[in-house]
Amino acid sequence: MKKLRLFGMLSLLLTPALALAQSPFDGTWKTDLNNVQFSQKPDVYLLQNGMYQCKTCVPPINIKADGKDQKVTGHPYFDTMSIKVVDDRTIEETDKKDGKTVITSKMTVSADGKTAAFEFSDSSATNADPVTGSGEMARVAKGPAGSNAISGSWRTTKMSNVSANGLTITFKVENGSLSMSTPTGQSYTAKLDGTEAPYKGDPGTSSVSVKRMGKNTIMETDKRDGKVTGVNHMTVAADGKTLTASYDDKLHGTTSKFVLTKQ
Repeated sequence: MKKLRLFGMLSLLLTPALALAQSPFDGTWKTDLNNVQFSQKPDVYLLQNGMYQCKTCVPPINIKADGKDQKVTGHPYFDTMSIKVVDDRTIEETDKKDGKTVITSKMTVSADGKTAAFEFSDSSATNADPVTGSGEMARVAKGPAGSNAISGSWRTTKMSNVSANGLTITFKVENGSLSMSTPTGQSYTAKLDGTEAPYKGDPGTSSVSVKRMGKNTIMETDKRDGKVTGVNHMTVAADGKTLTASYDDKLHGTTSKFVLTKQ
Protein backbone atom coordinates (compact mmCIF):
# COMPACT_ATOMS: atom_id res chain seq x y z
CA MET A 1 0.00 0.00 0.00
CA LYS A 2 2.88 2.37 0.70
CA LYS A 3 4.18 2.03 -2.87
CA LEU A 4 0.72 2.74 -4.26
CA ARG A 5 0.56 5.94 -2.24
CA LEU A 6 4.05 7.04 -3.25
CA PHE A 7 4.05 6.23 -6.92
CA GLY A 8 0.36 6.26 -7.84
CA MET A 9 -0.63 4.93 -11.23
CA LEU A 10 2.98 4.25 -12.26
CA SER A 11 3.34 1.58 -9.59
CA LEU A 12 0.13 -0.06 -10.78
CA LEU A 13 1.72 -0.51 -14.17
CA LEU A 14 4.86 -1.99 -12.63
CA THR A 15 3.12 -4.34 -10.18
CA PRO A 16 3.27 -7.51 -12.34
CA ALA A 17 7.04 -7.19 -12.77
CA LEU A 18 7.62 -6.36 -9.11
CA ALA A 19 5.56 -9.34 -7.99
CA LEU A 20 7.79 -11.66 -9.98
CA ALA A 21 10.92 -10.29 -8.32
CA GLN A 22 9.66 -10.02 -4.75
CA SER A 23 10.15 -12.90 -2.33
CA PRO A 24 7.10 -14.11 -0.36
CA PHE A 25 9.21 -13.54 2.79
CA ASP A 26 9.68 -9.83 2.16
CA GLY A 27 8.00 -7.59 4.71
CA THR A 28 7.25 -7.31 8.40
CA TRP A 29 5.55 -10.17 10.23
CA LYS A 30 3.88 -10.31 13.64
CA THR A 31 3.37 -13.40 15.82
CA ASP A 32 -0.25 -14.34 16.48
CA LEU A 33 -0.33 -15.26 20.19
CA ASN A 34 -3.67 -17.00 19.71
CA ASN A 35 -2.09 -19.45 17.30
CA VAL A 36 0.98 -20.76 19.14
CA GLN A 37 1.76 -24.42 19.74
CA PHE A 38 3.97 -24.45 22.83
CA SER A 39 6.45 -27.21 23.57
CA GLN A 40 4.96 -30.27 25.23
CA LYS A 41 8.13 -30.80 27.25
CA PRO A 42 7.60 -29.29 30.72
CA ASP A 43 9.90 -27.02 32.73
CA VAL A 44 10.92 -28.49 36.08
CA TYR A 45 11.51 -26.41 39.24
CA LEU A 46 12.22 -27.20 42.87
CA LEU A 47 12.10 -24.75 45.79
CA GLN A 48 12.79 -26.44 49.09
CA ASN A 49 14.94 -25.96 52.19
CA GLY A 50 16.02 -22.48 51.10
CA MET A 51 17.34 -23.67 47.73
CA TYR A 52 15.98 -23.07 44.22
CA GLN A 53 16.60 -25.38 41.28
CA CYS A 54 15.71 -25.03 37.62
CA LYS A 55 16.35 -28.57 36.46
CA THR A 56 15.54 -27.97 32.80
CA CYS A 57 17.62 -24.81 32.44
CA VAL A 58 20.76 -25.24 30.31
CA PRO A 59 22.96 -25.54 32.24
CA PRO A 60 20.82 -26.41 35.31
CA ILE A 61 20.56 -23.82 38.09
CA ASN A 62 20.94 -24.56 41.79
CA ILE A 63 21.16 -21.49 44.06
CA LYS A 64 20.11 -20.13 47.43
CA ALA A 65 16.61 -18.63 47.42
CA ASP A 66 17.47 -15.76 49.76
CA GLY A 67 16.68 -12.80 47.50
CA LYS A 68 20.36 -12.03 46.98
CA ASP A 69 22.36 -12.16 43.75
CA GLN A 70 23.85 -15.61 43.24
CA LYS A 71 26.54 -16.24 40.65
CA VAL A 72 25.66 -18.58 37.78
CA THR A 73 27.82 -19.71 34.88
CA GLY A 74 27.24 -20.91 31.35
CA HIS A 75 24.27 -18.63 30.62
CA PRO A 76 24.92 -16.06 27.85
CA TYR A 77 22.12 -13.70 28.89
CA PHE A 78 22.88 -13.31 32.63
CA ASP A 79 25.62 -14.07 35.15
CA THR A 80 23.73 -13.66 38.45
CA MET A 81 20.26 -14.68 39.57
CA SER A 82 18.26 -13.90 42.68
CA ILE A 83 15.13 -15.72 43.84
CA LYS A 84 12.88 -13.97 46.35
CA VAL A 85 10.26 -16.14 48.04
CA VAL A 86 7.22 -13.89 48.43
CA ASP A 87 5.02 -16.58 49.98
CA ASP A 88 4.34 -20.31 49.67
CA ARG A 89 2.88 -19.82 46.18
CA THR A 90 4.87 -16.91 44.73
CA ILE A 91 8.47 -16.16 43.76
CA GLU A 92 10.19 -13.21 42.12
CA GLU A 93 13.31 -13.66 39.99
CA THR A 94 15.89 -11.03 39.01
CA ASP A 95 18.67 -11.79 36.54
CA LYS A 96 21.64 -9.51 35.95
CA LYS A 97 24.51 -9.27 33.48
CA ASP A 98 27.63 -7.37 34.54
CA GLY A 99 25.65 -5.90 37.44
CA LYS A 100 22.80 -4.63 35.26
CA THR A 101 19.28 -6.03 35.65
CA VAL A 102 18.27 -7.68 32.37
CA ILE A 103 15.31 -9.89 33.37
CA THR A 104 12.64 -9.67 36.06
CA SER A 105 9.83 -12.17 36.44
CA LYS A 106 7.15 -13.25 38.87
CA MET A 107 5.42 -16.63 39.15
CA THR A 108 2.29 -17.23 41.21
CA VAL A 109 0.61 -20.61 41.64
CA SER A 110 -3.19 -20.74 41.86
CA ALA A 111 -4.88 -21.68 45.13
CA ASP A 112 -5.73 -25.16 43.82
CA GLY A 113 -2.14 -25.67 42.64
CA LYS A 114 -3.14 -26.70 39.13
CA THR A 115 -2.08 -23.58 37.23
CA ALA A 116 0.42 -20.75 37.54
CA ALA A 117 0.56 -17.23 36.16
CA PHE A 118 3.77 -15.41 35.25
CA GLU A 119 4.82 -11.97 34.10
CA PHE A 120 8.18 -10.76 32.84
CA SER A 121 10.33 -7.92 31.58
CA ASP A 122 13.30 -8.97 29.45
CA SER A 123 16.06 -6.74 28.08
CA SER A 124 18.72 -9.46 27.94
CA ALA A 125 18.83 -9.38 24.14
CA THR A 126 17.74 -5.87 23.21
CA ASN A 127 19.38 -2.51 22.71
CA ALA A 128 16.01 -0.79 22.99
CA ASP A 129 12.98 -1.14 25.25
CA PRO A 130 12.56 -4.44 27.13
CA VAL A 131 10.16 -7.11 25.94
CA THR A 132 7.30 -7.44 28.42
CA GLY A 133 4.44 -9.88 28.74
CA SER A 134 2.58 -12.45 30.78
CA GLY A 135 1.37 -16.01 30.49
CA GLU A 136 -0.04 -19.11 32.08
CA MET A 137 1.23 -22.60 32.84
CA ALA A 138 -0.48 -25.88 33.67
CA ARG A 139 0.91 -28.31 36.21
CA VAL A 140 2.13 -31.62 34.81
CA ALA A 141 3.52 -33.08 38.04
CA LYS A 142 3.70 -32.04 41.69
CA GLY A 143 6.89 -31.29 43.58
CA PRO A 144 8.00 -33.30 46.63
CA ALA A 145 6.15 -33.03 49.93
CA GLY A 146 7.06 -29.91 51.89
CA SER A 147 8.33 -27.95 48.88
CA ASN A 148 7.04 -24.57 47.74
CA ALA A 149 4.01 -24.73 45.43
CA ILE A 150 6.10 -23.58 42.45
CA SER A 151 7.94 -26.92 42.63
CA GLY A 152 7.11 -29.55 40.05
CA SER A 153 6.73 -29.78 36.28
CA TRP A 154 4.96 -27.05 34.31
CA ARG A 155 3.91 -26.64 30.68
CA THR A 156 3.30 -23.19 29.17
CA THR A 157 -0.24 -22.95 27.81
CA LYS A 158 -0.71 -19.26 27.04
CA MET A 159 1.15 -16.03 26.37
CA SER A 160 -0.54 -12.64 26.43
CA ASN A 161 0.12 -8.91 26.59
CA VAL A 162 3.52 -9.35 24.94
CA SER A 163 4.92 -6.02 23.77
CA ALA A 164 5.04 -5.50 20.01
CA ASN A 165 8.84 -5.33 19.96
CA GLY A 166 8.93 -8.98 20.99
CA LEU A 167 6.47 -10.13 18.33
CA THR A 168 7.61 -8.53 15.07
CA ILE A 169 10.33 -9.45 12.60
CA THR A 170 11.27 -8.13 9.16
CA PHE A 171 12.69 -10.15 6.26
CA LYS A 172 14.13 -9.12 2.90
CA VAL A 173 15.43 -11.43 0.19
CA GLU A 174 17.84 -9.72 -2.18
CA ASN A 175 20.79 -10.81 -4.32
CA GLY A 176 20.59 -14.38 -3.10
CA SER A 177 20.65 -13.41 0.59
CA LEU A 178 18.11 -13.21 3.40
CA SER A 179 18.24 -10.21 5.71
CA MET A 180 16.48 -10.28 9.08
CA SER A 181 15.94 -7.53 11.63
CA THR A 182 13.87 -7.01 14.78
CA PRO A 183 12.87 -3.95 16.83
CA THR A 184 15.05 -5.23 19.70
CA GLY A 185 18.23 -5.07 17.61
CA GLN A 186 18.82 -8.58 16.30
CA SER A 187 19.88 -8.82 12.66
CA TYR A 188 21.73 -10.82 10.05
CA THR A 189 22.32 -11.02 6.32
CA ALA A 190 23.13 -14.53 5.11
CA LYS A 191 23.38 -16.21 1.72
CA LEU A 192 20.54 -18.61 0.96
CA ASP A 193 22.98 -21.40 0.16
CA GLY A 194 23.72 -22.35 3.78
CA THR A 195 26.87 -20.25 4.14
CA GLU A 196 27.44 -19.24 7.76
CA ALA A 197 27.16 -15.53 8.60
CA PRO A 198 27.39 -13.39 11.77
CA TYR A 199 24.26 -13.03 13.92
CA LYS A 200 24.19 -9.60 15.55
CA GLY A 201 22.53 -8.35 18.73
CA ASP A 202 21.90 -11.62 20.57
CA PRO A 203 24.34 -12.86 23.25
CA GLY A 204 22.98 -16.39 22.81
CA THR A 205 23.55 -16.62 19.04
CA SER A 206 26.86 -15.90 17.36
CA SER A 207 26.27 -17.16 13.80
CA VAL A 208 23.50 -18.24 11.46
CA SER A 209 23.04 -20.05 8.18
CA VAL A 210 19.94 -20.07 5.99
CA LYS A 211 19.02 -22.35 3.12
CA ARG A 212 16.16 -22.11 0.67
CA MET A 213 14.19 -25.37 0.79
CA GLY A 214 11.63 -24.33 -1.81
CA LYS A 215 9.94 -21.22 -3.16
CA ASN A 216 8.12 -20.57 0.10
CA THR A 217 10.31 -22.36 2.66
CA ILE A 218 13.59 -21.40 4.33
CA MET A 219 15.53 -23.29 6.99
CA GLU A 220 17.52 -21.22 9.49
CA THR A 221 20.21 -22.79 11.69
CA ASP A 222 21.46 -20.82 14.70
CA LYS A 223 24.78 -21.46 16.41
CA ARG A 224 26.65 -20.27 19.48
CA ASP A 225 30.40 -20.66 19.39
CA GLY A 226 30.11 -23.28 16.66
CA LYS A 227 27.42 -25.38 18.36
CA VAL A 228 23.92 -25.60 16.89
CA THR A 229 21.39 -24.09 19.32
CA GLY A 230 18.26 -24.16 17.19
CA VAL A 231 16.78 -24.88 13.77
CA ASN A 232 13.84 -22.87 12.44
CA HIS A 233 11.76 -24.01 9.45
CA MET A 234 9.78 -21.06 8.03
CA THR A 235 7.09 -21.44 5.37
CA VAL A 236 4.97 -18.70 3.83
CA ALA A 237 1.41 -19.73 2.92
CA ALA A 238 0.37 -19.76 -0.74
CA ASP A 239 -1.68 -16.59 -0.27
CA GLY A 240 1.34 -14.80 1.26
CA LYS A 241 -0.62 -13.67 4.31
CA THR A 242 0.83 -15.96 7.00
CA LEU A 243 4.20 -17.45 7.85
CA THR A 244 4.46 -20.64 9.91
CA ALA A 245 7.68 -21.12 11.89
CA SER A 246 8.55 -24.41 13.57
CA TYR A 247 11.46 -23.91 15.97
CA ASP A 248 13.50 -26.87 17.18
CA ASP A 249 15.41 -25.78 20.31
CA LYS A 250 18.43 -28.06 20.33
CA LEU A 251 19.64 -26.93 23.77
CA HIS A 252 16.42 -27.71 25.61
CA GLY A 253 15.14 -30.50 23.37
CA THR A 254 11.85 -28.73 22.64
CA THR A 255 9.83 -27.84 19.55
CA SER A 256 7.38 -24.93 19.26
CA LYS A 257 5.30 -23.68 16.35
CA PHE A 258 4.31 -20.07 15.65
CA VAL A 259 2.09 -18.41 13.05
CA LEU A 260 2.95 -14.87 11.98
CA THR A 261 0.75 -12.55 9.94
CA LYS A 262 1.93 -10.14 7.27
CA GLN A 263 1.69 -6.53 8.39
